[in-house]
Amino acid sequence: MSDTPQFSFTLEQQEDFAFLIRFDQNIPPLLADEPEPLGKGAGPNPSRLLAAGIANCLSASLLFALRKFKNNPGPITTVVTAHMERNEAKRLRVGSVDVMIQFDSPADSMEHLDRVLDQFEDFCVVTQSVRSGFPVNVTVRDGTGKVLKG
Repeated sequence: MSDTPQFSFTLEQQEDFAFLIRFDQNIPPLLADEPEPLGKGAGPNPSRLLAAGIANCLSASLLFALRKFKNNPGPITTVVTAHMERNEAKRLRVGSVDVMIQFDSPADSMEHLDRVLDQFEDFCVVTQSVRSGFPVNVTVRDGTGKVLKG
């Protein structure tokens, strides 16, 4: 048995390109589907799930880092944009992902904010895992809209 954490779950084809993802740990299932013309767009496609994973991981990492220093950032809103492009073989790929994270509180109310902004991306498992394949560009704004990073 390995000391390295792992997880496993099942995908069951429902119809055409729609798959029901049955996660472990009693997580409710999620329907993934390709957009038309391949599928019916009944759920997020794998590229959207990838972008959501990146954005969610970065948002959670920032929240954790802020709270570590007893900061209360208020609600966090994250906007993620995946840029699709074709490779040399004309195959569609995720070319890059832009993530803009905004927390509600003003920056001047945050303790150790410089340290938080310097480190939080390093703790995001998903972002650091995909960065060798394509760029992930991160912007952080406070509640006033001031760009703190990016």
